Formats: sequence, structure tokens, C-alpha cells
Amino acid sequence: MLGTFLVRSGVLTSVHAFATDPGRGLFVLALLLIAIGGSLALYAWRAPQLKGGGLFAPISRESGLLLNNLLLCTACATVLLGTLYPLFLDVLGGGKVSVGAPFYNATFVPLMLPLLIAMPIGALLPWKRGDIFAVLKRLRVAFGLALAVAIVLAFAIDRHNTLALVGLVIAAWLVLGTLVELAERIGLFRLSAAQTWQRLIGLPRAALGMSIAHASLGILVAGVTAASAWQQERVLIMKPGESTQLAGYSFTLQGVAPVNGPNYQALRATLVVKDGASPVATLLPERRVYGVQKRQTTEAAIHTTWFADLYTVIGDQDGAGWTIRLYHNPLAPWIWIGAVLCVLGGLVSLTDRRHRVGAPARQRKLATAAAE
Repeated sequence: MLGTFLVRSGVLTSVHAFATDPGRGLFVLALLLIAIGGSLALYAWRAPQLKGGGLFAPISRESGLLLNNLLLCTACATVLLGTLYPLFLDVLGGGKVSVGAPFYNATFVPLMLPLLIAMPIGALLPWKRGDIFAVLKRLRVAFGLALAVAIVLAFAIDRHNTLALVGLVIAAWLVLGTLVELAERIGLFRLSAAQTWQRLIGLPRAALGMSIAHASLGILVAGVTAASAWQQERVLIMKPGESTQLAGYSFTLQGVAPVNGPNYQALRATLVVKDGASPVATLLPERRVYGVQKRQTTEAAIHTTWFADLYTVIGDQDGAGWTIRLYHNPLAPWIWIGAVLCVLGGLVSLTDRRHRVGAPARQRKLATAAAE
């Protein structure tokens, strides 16, 4: 939300600031104040009721949660620094700079790797005191399967991109480790099918929500890794009737025609996408010019499947042809699927009855005090 405020209000110059308007900036700032102010107000209200817990060993679920909080807070501070650094530098007279992907790849990714690796381990640790070797022994099947996935993908796709394979191993580790943890909770393969089903439907919703969120994070990591490592791109001049190939798909430019919108004029390209002889989609990217603001924008056309995004953009005219950009982003939809499932896991956790019913011990104390 802070990044949205900075680029929409015009405080920072960004490629995302296509709709720079102080009015929009004030609206986003109001949302930001509500989110931060509401959080701080809730904390101030509940803080007097918070009490310190008991002691716990360095290897325990409490320690896992503490490690989680430290890594997430450090990662959040890193993103905050990268977001505000150009603004601070500009105010101090250091000129305008842009903090991009290299900074976050060098700082954010190393912080996330230990967190993602520790996530399935922490979910299996008991409270107060745990045995790390016993947990690792229970996760050996998940680790072996994750390694097998990496080996298969290395020979099937790309064995030279080590970082991408590491990302896919971590994604598989998150999903398989979560499934192992859930299987142990419900007694899968140890109890009868009826007993397993009863334990599954009787599982606390907070535990079920945790499993959904952890597994969905693995899906998101797989999507980010594949879209970053194996994106394919072609930039070329195409004339109407010409075709080109990308990622096994055929793209044919049928033509470019003017289009009048409600408050803009546009040039719309018609691209027919085929997989062999089978039609896949008709994509209609546009270049728009808004007359009142004298602003030109590019409207990309995207065709999404379960396993990839086909992304097309029309550029400037070059003689009888047009500059066309074509992108194939593998597993890009998994980023959105993982994010949505992660939110779903949080919502499932919030429906846990224990969050709505007061602690029985406290109720008994109040009843006893009233009787006396």
C-alpha cells in the first residue's frame, strides 16, 4: 500500500505511475492510515491483556514461530528500505535513482530461503520442547520426493539453471512437507479410512488453515521460479498476415485497426494464437491515446491457462509492419493461485471455534468468584 501511494501520488517517478493524480494519492493514503491506525489501535486495546508465556527450549514450535517472525520482519524492513531509499536520496539531494530487481534478489531472497526450508520442520515440532532429528526423520520421504522432482525436472527442462532447480526443490519441499504433516495428524495409512476421515473433519480449522497456507506458498514459489527462469520473449516487426513461433505456439497477425473508445482512440492488433492446428485464443492488444490528458498507454492482451500466460503487446509502426512483443510466462498463473489459496488458508484459520469461545479455565474462575 505504501508503494502504491508513492507511485500513484506522484511522489516517485515510476513505470506504474500511469495514473498520477494527487486525489488518488490522498485516497490511498487514507486507506494506509486506516490500516496502520486500526492495527495500532487494536494492539493498544489488547496489549494490557497480553502476558508472557512459559519457558521453552531452543528446539520447539515456539522457537520456530520466533524465527519466522524475525525473518519476516527483517524481510519487511528490507522491502521498506528499498521502497523509501529513492525518496530519501532525492530529498537529500542525491539525485533520482531506481531500486529494482537486483537489490531485492540480493537481499530478500536470501532471507526467504531459510524461512521456506524451516516451514515444514516447524509445523511438526511440538510445543515447549522438540527433537529436531525425529522431525527430520519423519520428513525424509518428503525430502526424497522433492529431490526426485528436481532430478526429473533437471533432465526434462533445464539442468544448467541451478537456482531455478533450487527454487523448485523448495516448492516441492513445502507442498510435500505439508502433506506429510497433515497425513500424520489424520493418521493416514495408519488408521482405517473411516477413522482417517473422522480425524480430518474433526481437525481444528486453525491447523487445516495452516496446512493450506503452507502448501499454497509452495505453489506460489513454483510459479515465481518458473516465470523468472524460463520466460520466453520475442520482439519483432510483423506485417499483417505474417506468423511467428514462440514456446510451441503460432502467432499470426491478422491486422491492425483503429478503435474509438469512450474517452480514447486506439490502434488494436488482432493476433490469432494456435497450438499446431488447434486455435487457442485471439488476442487484442491496444495502444491508446487519451485526448484530454494527452497520455498514451499500452493495453496488453493476456491469455491465461493453468500452466502459462501468453502475453502480447503492440508497439510502434515500422514501415508496413508493427513492433510486436510476445511473452510466454510458464506457471505464472500459479503465483495468483498460490496467493488466493494462502488467503483462503488464513480465512479458514479465522473460522476456528477456539477463536470465538472464551477459555474454559477463565470462565470457571469467574463463576467461582461470583459464587463466593
